[in-house]
Amino acid sequence: MLPRFTPRNLIAAVLAAAAMIPGIAVQQELQLDYRMNEHIEQVPAGPQGRAMLETTVFQPNGPGPFPLIIINHGKDPGRPSLQQRDRFYHMATVFVKRGYAVMVPMRQGFANSTGRYRDHGCDMKANGYAQAEDIAATLAYARQQRWVDPSRIVVAGQSYGGLATIALGTRHQPGVRGLINFAGGLRDDSDRCAWRTALVSAFSEYGARATLPSLWMYGQNDSLFGPELAQRMHAAFEGSGGRARLVEFAAFKRDAHGMLASRDGEKVWLDETMRFLKGIGMPTEVIHEVPAPPSPARTDYARVDDVEAVPYLSENGRRAYQEYLTKMTPRAFAVAPSGAWTWAEEGEDPDGRALATCTAKSSEPCRLYSVDDYVVWTGDIDAAEKASMTAAVAAPPASAADAGAAPSTSIGSNKATN
Repeated sequence: MLPRFTPRNLIAAVLAAAAMIPGIAVQQELQLDYRMNEHIEQVPAGPQGRAMLETTVFQPNGPGPFPLIIINHGKDPGRPSLQQRDRFYHMATVFVKRGYAVMVPMRQGFANSTGRYRDHGCDMKANGYAQAEDIAATLAYARQQRWVDPSRIVVAGQSYGGLATIALGTRHQPGVRGLINFAGGLRDDSDRCAWRTALVSAFSEYGARATLPSLWMYGQNDSLFGPELAQRMHAAFEGSGGRARLVEFAAFKRDAHGMLASRDGEKVWLDETMRFLKGIGMPTEVIHEVPAPPSPARTDYARVDDVEAVPYLSENGRRAYQEYLTKMTPRAFAVAPSGAWTWAEEGEDPDGRALATCTAKSSEPCRLYSVDDYVVWTGDIDAAEKASMTAAVAAPPASAADAGAAPSTSIGSNKATN
């Protein structure tokens, strides 16, 4: 079977290749956010509850009980165990402000969850049902927690997680009032797999057995599930008896499939989602303040597009910075006296990702040079740094590995993914 294709395949391939080059390492794990009481819980799943799902939890301050949203992830290319922990940080922030607890379970075999990833190939119905079992296990666990209001729950999912979320709705789920499908589906480019037809058939069966209302959101420039396929899947679902409102939104950046993981995606999904939640009796009003994460201060060191002003960079590094200027915001560029550099684009915490990746491959500490469309570099270079900078610029890199890290261009966990 050939690997399933997603836009993130190309990103993963670049990162994987970079990780094999001496001196380059990629660090993607994100720190817990105390502002939203983020923590990790182990949720039992599978036969006799022997598997443990690595589950990110966000909560407002206080004991609860809180209404709950469970957000389900997609699938990256390659081994599921190598996939990083998904957080859906931007979406989680919106819901914590509205008094919700948020759970993001990594299903069996993904990230640090135990158990075995179950792959049913081109049988999309079976794939959805298998993944839905872990969501059901998360629901069972959540209903037992004192901080969860078991009568006010909504379940959402992106890409493969969206397919699994709609599959979950074929069974009665106490306390669950509705489902949200963000670009749901699964693509399989193996030989003799008519995956589009298989998806339409799967949604037709899910619609015939649906027990809950759902909201579906697909973008015009979704590279996996474009408008024609989204309409076919929705028509099959409703034609079999399912209740779903399809929202087809305009082109979003380079690929609408990564909309949910983008900081700017809130402008697309928020109003429609709140309208849906209000219709099923779930809270929609902001009742908590969540302080914005600290951001580096703008400086007057240089214009952001002044490539020659960036310290430490070799000629290859300057070409990389020129390329960085074409990337989407949020973005960040980090440098080190050793001549190391890296940039991160879109997704969660590009500042932290750029620094972590740069630091992992540098013998000296890295600092942010620019963020979004402005410079944050202060220009305070000491004598030792000046010597390192002179050496780094004067000596051309011996190989591509010395030119800097492969760009960390994740479109979110979240991200364009299956």
